[in-house]
Order: sequence, then structure tokens, then C-alpha cells
Amino acid sequence: MVVPTSIGVRITPLNGQPVHSSELFKLQATSAETNVASISSYLGLPVKVLTTFVKGSPIAAYIKSNLRARHMEYEGPEMEQGDPWGYRHQFNIADSGYGSRGPRVHNDRAGEVGRTLNVKDFDLERIFGQEGVQVMHLSGLIAALSEDTGNFCLQLARAAKKHGTRISFDLNHRASFWKGREEELQGIFTEIASVSDILIGNEEDFQLCLGIQGPEAGGKDIEAQIDGFKGMIERVKEAFPNASVFTTTLREVVSVNEHLWGAVMLAGDHWEVIKPKPIRVLDRIGGGDGFVGGLLYGILKGWSPEKWAQFGWATGAMATTFETDYAQPADEEMVWSIWQGNARVRR
Repeated sequence: MVVPTSIGVRITPLNGQPVHSSELFKLQATSAETNVASISSYLGLPVKVLTTFVKGSPIAAYIKSNLRARHMEYEGPEMEQGDPWGYRHQFNIADSGYGSRGPRVHNDRAGEVGRTLNVKDFDLERIFGQEGVQVMHLSGLIAALSEDTGNFCLQLARAAKKHGTRISFDLNHRASFWKGREEELQGIFTEIASVSDILIGNEEDFQLCLGIQGPEAGGKDIEAQIDGFKGMIERVKEAFPNASVFTTTLREVVSVNEHLWGAVMLAGDHWEVIKPKPIRVLDRIGGGDGFVGGLLYGILKGWSPEKWAQFGWATGAMATTFETDYAQPADEEMVWSIWQGNARVRR
């Protein structure tokens, strides 16, 4: 698996406390795309990260060490910081929330080195033509970072398509990234979606990134809501017939620490629906990425579509039990135990 990303760090107050009243914080390396790839890397499949670093930065050194600890290879250029107002790795400042107090996230991306990601810095013929990449996972977060990264993701998608690499595309719409660039980005996202094999997004993602009508309101009845999401996915399939897998997660927040978690997936003509069921949440960030990571792991392992969705549901639920933004499964059995609802001690 290959994932292009702009990786930075997250700082989180301890014990679910809010940022503004905290003095002690935990630091971790994070990005949505490496959150996805962590499922495969921890379970023994090869992963390569395509990114860029600030030369001589201690944060860059910390990120590299973290990626190695997560069993991931990486490659990318080293950019000179410049003056003190030059390049740096992004900071994500986020608490976890607690009970009825929801989490708050503040992204500090000024000078983000990942905005310089450029296709000229990578040998795409080697990566896709010689190294045998089976799946490339793209995120709309990277495609929308800058003009350079948009072109970078387009070129990656074209190279992957040329060499028969399956393309997974999580739309990940962010309004602040799109402001004033709607026409430009919709063109980029539409081309990437047109060559993708796996399309992932929620109702807002499909509407705002690709212009697909969202689900019709289904009220509080879960069956009606699921039928609405099925209708949306069918419209996406009609617009993007090259793709064979379409999926969205379902989440209802009961409290910060209890969610109802489900998923809808169409694989070919086969529907897999996991009706939302309760999960306990330590930190919700990364749950959606965990679902995608488990789904892609199942595809890479050659399992049946039913198992893709089940494993993805379980790795998404697992991610919310970790303080890190990504799940760290010890083995497949740990994941399947979550799907089976078996939380008994293993000795």
C-alpha cells in the first residue's frame, strides 16, 4: 500500500481535559492517511508513505521515528526551513472531550511543508511500475492542500491507473480548504474519482466534492436513513462506473464516550449494511480512518466483501479505544473479537 500525506503532530491534553485549561499535553505524529495505513502496517503488510520533511527539524526526526515504529517505509524530499517564518510540520491541537462536553479541534497549518508536495520529487515509474503497489490510498485532504498537491494527487492517480494499481479515494471535504477554489477542486476531485476503484465519503463529501445529491431525509427511523444512503451510493455509482466499491460510515453520537457505529457498502452489486450499534469511545479522532484501513486490509487479503465491511467496522471501533489517532492491532484475532463483541480477557 502507498499513501501520500502531509504528516504533522497532534498535541492533546491529558485525561480528556479541554485545551484552554490544560498545562500538560501528549504529543503524537498523525495524519489521516497514515491512520488508514496503520491497520495494514501493524498486521504485517508493506506500507510506503510519500511525504515531505523540513530539513534538520526535530519534529521531522520525531515523525520519521514514529513511522519506523509503525512498520512503515517513507520517502520524500527534505525542504530547507528558511527563516523562522518558513516551513514547518502542521500542528493539530485537539482535546478528546468528555461526557456531554464535545471535543474541539484547532488546526494550525501555517507554513505547512506538505503543501509543497510535488510529483517531480518522486519516481512514479519506479514506485508503481517496479515496486508492485497493490493499492494507493488518496485523501481529499491532500488533494485540496494547494495547487501543487492537487496536481500531485492527479499525477499519482494517473500513474496508478496506468500500472493497474487499485486506487482508494476518501473525499474528506474541508470547507476551509475549498473556499474560493470550488471550481478548480471539483475538477480535480472528479478526475480522481473517475479513475478510482474504491470511493469513500459521507453525504456532505459526495455533495460538495462531486455534486452528487445526498440522501433524502429519513427521519429517526434507521431503516429509512439507510435506504437514503443506499440511494446516494447508487447515484455515485451511476456517475462513476469505473469504481467497484462505494462506502460510507454511519455515526450517531450519544455522548462523547458512547457512539452508535455502522456502515453501508456497495461492492459490485452486493450490499453490506452494518446497522449502528453502541461502541465505547476514548477518543473519536481516527475512527473513520480506521474503518477505511480495515476495509482496505480485507481487500488486500482477498477476503469476501462481507468480511471487508465487518473488519473495517471493527478496526474503526478499535481506533476509538486508543489515545493515538490510529488503531494498533496486535493481530487479526484482536479485531475479530471486537466484531464478535467479545471483550473477555485473553490469558
